[in-house]
Amino acid sequence: MSTIVHLVRHGEVHNPDRILYGRLPGWHLSVRGRQMAAAVAQDFADHDIRALVASPLQRAQETAAPILDGLNAAGAGLDLVTDEDLLEAGNDLQGLHIKGVRSALWNPKRWPMLRQPSVPSWGEPYTEIVDRMWLAIDRARVAALSHEAVCVSHQLPVVCVQRDVQGLPLQHNPANRRCNLASVTSLVFDGPGDTELTDMIYSEPAQEI
Repeated sequence: MSTIVHLVRHGEVHNPDRILYGRLPGWHLSVRGRQMAAAVAQDFADHDIRALVASPLQRAQETAAPILDGLNAAGAGLDLVTDEDLLEAGNDLQGLHIKGVRSALWNPKRWPMLRQPSVPSWGEPYTEIVDRMWLAIDRARVAALSHEAVCVSHQLPVVCVQRDVQGLPLQHNPANRRCNLASVTSLVFDGPGDTELTDMIYSEPAQEI
């Protein structure tokens, strides 16, 4: 029997001004984002979920809420656990516009922040992101041993895990990420104690929304 840990990226955020919100509080799902979360919840309805964990940020908590409600309506009896290690990546540019003609990156005083993209120098190191994500994944795996767990997180932390599993450099072009809104990256563990990662499966249950 396997243990599966599903990494869910939160749904669309209400962000009409298109700023980089990062870890800033108060950023909630848009109407479309809530529809996405509902679609993910429906997709998990027939899964054997024994643990549900989410980043403390509001958008992740709101994405997890319908998953929790759906599973508990079916008698799962779960509580939503908050795990700081699933948090969005730290970014010194949060709160700013970073795309288009209004981008803060046009300002020369910001250029030193871009000096080492391999770290990256503008925020939390990729190595620290992936290390804390694996800690959260392992806690979820143990909590759901021989069953399934769901961890609701954010794009860059999930991408760091994906690339680590694939043996790719953690530094990457954001345009090449395969981690769309409300997507699910499922990690399958087998072997003694279900400790051996044997497969990674990507899906988009909210693709049509």
